[in-house]
Amino acid sequence: MSYAIYPSLKDKTVVITGGGTGIGAAMVEAFAGQGAQVYFLDVAEADSLALQNSLCNAYHPPHFQRCDLRNVDAITEVFSAITDKAGPIEILVNNAANDDRHDLDTVSPDYWDDRIAVNLRHHFFCAQKAAQSMRTNGHGVILNLGSISWHLALPDLAIYMTAKAGIEGLTRGLARDLGSCGIRVNCIVPGAVRTARQMKLWQTEESETRLIEGQCLPERIEPEHVARMALFLASDDGARCSGREYFVDAGWYGA
Repeated sequence: MSYAIYPSLKDKTVVITGGGTGIGAAMVEAFAGQGAQVYFLDVAEADSLALQNSLCNAYHPPHFQRCDLRNVDAITEVFSAITDKAGPIEILVNNAANDDRHDLDTVSPDYWDDRIAVNLRHHFFCAQKAAQSMRTNGHGVILNLGSISWHLALPDLAIYMTAKAGIEGLTRGLARDLGSCGIRVNCIVPGAVRTARQMKLWQTEESETRLIEGQCLPERIEPEHVARMALFLASDDGARCSGREYFVDAGWYGA
């Protein structure tokens, strides 16, 4: 298969959260393949360093920055370090998340706060820092990663789905507030993506069969499919796209 090249992405400074594995790693590889200057944040050091090393021959080799996104001070510090080194951030991909399952009766206030910090809060504060940088240029793109889960009401994910639903609301709010500054904000909504984590923890032969039956397209979604939507929305080709959700779910309506 052949895929589009987006000249407008070359040399752009891109920050990707949760870029060490899964969809995030596909984002890092895809943007680096377009000639962008990629900085990716994660707490998974071994996987992130391995990814960085595997892309050392890219036009602009990606840079890994360790950052616990639950810590707003750490977000401020790492974004400042990136802008000091690379100049204004032009594209932010808010990808980091964790879909741990939870039983309703065992959720404590501390667990709730931690899950919201992991899955929602950093979207706002990373966007806040990136927008400060983007205003310098008078343009920019913020892409938030949502989830099909709350659209389907999947079990044992109440807090995760709350966060992901909130991301769609946040996207529209940011798009309105930042549009006058030339900053576009969109939400990508992946379906069931075949990542190593999903296959290890949640998928079985039986669930794979049900999943395919519930999709309009009987093909599994790979991380690269989500990344290619991000490339379009971040590029000049998506210049009039803002404040919306874009699904990459193979038409999954449940089974």
